[in-house]
Amino acid sequence: MVSDTRVGISPDNLNKIFVVEEKFITIGTNQESGSGLGLFICKEVVEQNRGSICVESKPREGTTFTISLPQNS
Repeated sequence: MVSDTRVGISPDNLNKIFVVEEKFITIGTNQESGSGLGLFICKEVVEQNRGSICVESKPREGTTFTISLPQNS
């Protein structure tokens, strides 16, 4: 689980953050820019390992990403 208590993500943008075609890019809290590929790549890697990634966010309150992976037997 990764959480912050910063800007959050609006409900309109939550469905865009894992889709590379949407090119969802925002300026970070320290004015850094990104490529728009990071969360897409994370989702692909997690799913290739039979896992899931979920996000919960509220604007101006923060965001939580939760990654679940199966245990090896």
